[in-house]
Amino acid sequence: MPGKAAPVAEAAPAGETRFAEHAPEGRLTAQRGLYAGPAPIVSKDLYAELEWGSAVRDRGGISVEPSSKVSGNTYFGRFPASYWQRWTTVTEVSVEAVVSGDGMLKVGASDLEGDARVVAAEAVAGAKAKKVTLSAKLDKFHDGGALWLDLETEGGQSLRVEQVRWTVDAPAKIRPTAVTICTMNRADDCLKNLQALAADVSSLDTLDAIYVADQGTDLVESRDGFAQVAKDLGDKLHYIKQPNLGGAGGFTRGLFEVAGHTATEHANVLFMDDDVLLEPDLVVRMTAFSNRVANPVIVGGQMLNLLHPNQLHVGAEYARLNTLEPGQPVQHSLSTADLLGVDEDSLKPNRQERRLDAGYNGWWSCLIPYEVVKAIGYPLPFFFQWDDAEYSYRAREYGFPTVTLPGAGVWHADFHWKDWDEWHRYFNLRNSIITAALHSPFNLNLLSRVLLAQLVRYLLGMQYGLSATLIKAVEDFLEGPEVLRDGGVAAMKEIRRIREQYPETKRHKATDVPGIASNDIGIINSAPRPSMQRLVLIKRVLDRVLGRSRFGLGAVPIDEAHWWHIALFDTAVVTDASQEGVRVRTYDKVKMFELAKRGAKTIQRLRKEGAGVQEQYKRAMPELTSRDNWKRLYEL
Repeated sequence: MPGKAAPVAEAAPAGETRFAEHAPEGRLTAQRGLYAGPAPIVSKDLYAELEWGSAVRDRGGISVEPSSKVSGNTYFGRFPASYWQRWTTVTEVSVEAVVSGDGMLKVGASDLEGDARVVAAEAVAGAKAKKVTLSAKLDKFHDGGALWLDLETEGGQSLRVEQVRWTVDAPAKIRPTAVTICTMNRADDCLKNLQALAADVSSLDTLDAIYVADQGTDLVESRDGFAQVAKDLGDKLHYIKQPNLGGAGGFTRGLFEVAGHTATEHANVLFMDDDVLLEPDLVVRMTAFSNRVANPVIVGGQMLNLLHPNQLHVGAEYARLNTLEPGQPVQHSLSTADLLGVDEDSLKPNRQERRLDAGYNGWWSCLIPYEVVKAIGYPLPFFFQWDDAEYSYRAREYGFPTVTLPGAGVWHADFHWKDWDEWHRYFNLRNSIITAALHSPFNLNLLSRVLLAQLVRYLLGMQYGLSATLIKAVEDFLEGPEVLRDGGVAAMKEIRRIREQYPETKRHKATDVPGIASNDIGIINSAPRPSMQRLVLIKRVLDRVLGRSRFGLGAVPIDEAHWWHIALFDTAVVTDASQEGVRVRTYDKVKMFELAKRGAKTIQRLRKEGAGVQEQYKRAMPELTSRDNWKRLYEL
């Protein structure tokens, strides 16, 4: 373990409300059965799928026409039975619904192979707002599988089903939960999510507090709708303006506040990005799961791609720490999967049947139990990038795994539509090296080869600003833990200043590229990936050193902007990953040699000094993750 955690809590001021456990009221709702999403762009088929016939679906219920079948074997319709069996003390779940009309209700179940069976069923005839309850044992799902509700009618029958709830026995006490939203100049997005929480009574009733850490200059409170949503949320809303400390500082503020105001160790803090499209039932699902786990775990929500709302980013992920690779899909995980499509090999619907163990979970939605904070301290002041991974890997060392819960999802901007060559790449690289130093064997020979390979490819791709970004990240790692003292403010300003010197870091309209006539830019496509990459790499390096090129000018689509292709150009006009413009990469022999020499020297320093710097970070961990350090950063 990287050092003993420092104290994380302090007494709340006299007279302030403290978070406390409270007695449950009846059974615990684990999730709701919904039949439409929170926005028109979301397909209703993510909630319930019409297998045949006709049905009218709305958010709270469904009307099934004669000779029809509707299945809840969908992303949001499934109850993740395997996860509840493995991680909680619950042995049985019930699905409750208010039913009118005639038809059949069935509880379907699957196994790790996706084979379906029926575990409970009830026919209704002439029902008028009748409450129907079907139950299923959680005893045959250890390796995988889920439960769902199917509805069927025959000719002449029609069925209305609403108020569907999946419920379990409640614990003796309910853990208090606070949502924390970190926001930075996304006032409209943040306001929409506050309004979504305020409008969803079931989700709001689950929460004891909502913290908004506003770190921007375009403030959420400046919006016309803020006063009304503040009134709707009442004393649950805590709006905090603070210095810009990145995502790490914004999310940590929620942990900081709850730790200072809790009367119990058994409390939750649910992180949520400001720019997600929120499915409010995520709050119900994640808090219920956390209330029934046998031992505290970090509970992660899944990410669906906002530009492609049917697409799951990943079922569960981990990081290859020694090679600085986050976002690796766990074996058997769905990845960039169409949730309304089928698997190309099995032709079965894309469902996450097999239970997965995650390495970490992104903080687009992630629930942290207070027990974790008490044991390991607060997140590192990373500013942002890798703060989520570092915290989960640290927690695991103390016995707190991360569980990514299927069906608990929000929509977030697609990652592959964000260009890699941005200033935030500095934090990604620097923080990944720090995380590797703290939580991996930290093989410096391997790490040096990885960084050198990245640098060479950036230089061949004429990404000189990105090369400088990599070098600066390694240099700052070698400065030791002092680089984290201000929470990343100085580093953010400095890396932006550095990158300003490199023209290819700037985006332009395709019709307004400086110094190049728009009509002169034609697409030159890439050859396939070389079968002998090492030999091609040597050849491209030699060509660059000698100043040889195959093409003077050309446009390159982003998915073909490989180093082996870009290295053939004098000037390549490359599409930005956002698809909103282009970047102009121009060969510069002087810059290439300058960055190559500086980079090689810096990486050699890493090989020699890395082990000593690693020990510095480990020694500094308790102080950096302490309450006192964050109190200083928050200027309290």
